Amino acid sequence: MENSSLEQVLQDAKLHRQINSLIVAHLRDNNLYQAASVVASATMTSLNDEAPPNKLLELVAKGLAVEKDEMLRGVPSSAFDLGTSIPSGYGSIPAPRTAAVDFGAVQETKGSSKSFPKHETRHLSEHKNIARCARFSPDGKFVATGSSDTSIKLFEVAKIKQMMLPDARDARDGPVRPVIRTFYDHLQPINDLDFHPQNTVLISGSKDNTINKTCLHAPLILPFLVLCCFFSSSPSNITSISCKTKQEFTSNSYVSHVTTFRFFDFSKMTAKRAFRVIQDTHNVRSVSFHPSGDFLLAGTDHPIPHLYDINTFQCYLSANAPEINDNGAINQVRYSATGGMYVTASKDGTIRLWDGVTANCVRSIAGAHGTAEATSANFTKDQRFVLSSGKDSTVKLWEVGTGKLVKQYLGATHTQLRCQAVFNDTEEFVLSIDEPTNEIVIWDALTAEKVAKWPSNHIGAFRWLEHSPTEAAYVTCGTDRSIRFWKESL
Repeated sequence: MENSSLEQVLQDAKLHRQINSLIVAHLRDNNLYQAASVVASATMTSLNDEAPPNKLLELVAKGLAVEKDEMLRGVPSSAFDLGTSIPSGYGSIPAPRTAAVDFGAVQETKGSSKSFPKHETRHLSEHKNIARCARFSPDGKFVATGSSDTSIKLFEVAKIKQMMLPDARDARDGPVRPVIRTFYDHLQPINDLDFHPQNTVLISGSKDNTINKTCLHAPLILPFLVLCCFFSSSPSNITSISCKTKQEFTSNSYVSHVTTFRFFDFSKMTAKRAFRVIQDTHNVRSVSFHPSGDFLLAGTDHPIPHLYDINTFQCYLSANAPEINDNGAINQVRYSATGGMYVTASKDGTIRLWDGVTANCVRSIAGAHGTAEATSANFTKDQRFVLSSGKDSTVKLWEVGTGKLVKQYLGATHTQLRCQAVFNDTEEFVLSIDEPTNEIVIWDALTAEKVAKWPSNHIGAFRWLEHSPTEAAYVTCGTDRSIRFWKESL
């Protein structure tokens, strides 16, 4: 009996060591080095244990699938009795979707490029001036566009698809109108947009130095307490939680940055004004919500990203930022999927990677686009790589852990407009803009081979392309003021 009990203890200890090793490897491989080091130290696990990429995610996904199947068949739950009941709706959320392409794999890719599916397109609407930017909501159900005419249009994707049906024009209820809201509150052109990850809040950044919060349905009431949550992979897997006052932030990783802000509250569907306004000291070029929704990054003419607590509207700057020259204005800033890191693309041609917890710049890729501006930078879903574009007419893929150039996508010219390169929803393809021909250029993401070149159908150059995060669809914004929607042909 004692031998059996001892054997069980040893087996449990071995299982715990394996789990700890997978957690450390998962955090490390997703560039959450500080969290990996803390867990490794607390569990006496080697920080250098090797594990297949995304092994922990695969095991969790398989375990949830088996548990859900057992529940449907009436099989009792796991032998591990944690003393808690399964919450209502447990298992209904799909497992995290990993990147479809492993850019780190060493393989022969010559002649193995995939074909990009045919798409159909439709003119959606027009602004009164140049359409400058667009952003999809995280669930892909809405898309917003911003213009030089200072307006923002909000579209419902389901209505766009309905409008594109062959018999939509003959509907008895009249034509479908996909624009569900139009907002006016900026004094200068709109530079960037983002959706709150949990609430129906749209945020916009403008040349008038303001960041406007627009509630899509009702005003958001926020508490004063600052809750700092930094996730390792999902809200249920928290690396650290701490409640900090402004003074604690100032004395730690951030230095307070003086701002003023105005509040505009609206609860009616007909309202056209923002219910909160933050006044920054610089031209706001780019905005990005933290995945928790509690923080907001602003890329401005200032070379250091501005971090806002959306509960208090206090602004913070990193106290340990590198020296950056006067030409270091930020063209784009984007958080990684977990918020563990963020990336900036700057006018000085540099791509910079920042720790999402400490706000330290952990890597600078100087001259990423030569002496030309770096105009965009986005993480892959697994956070191991960054896709950037620049006015040197190149699109490049960088390894986050080493700063090494992994892929280069050539054959599209963009030297004038501040455009971006994006992945499609499965990350199998890269899309960008060719200014001289006014065409959309598409590459196989793995082979870097150009696989398609389509007319944009805009009159004159189009300046922005944004892909849906959930399906084969994207929007383009043009200097001809128009917005076009593209979706895969059935």
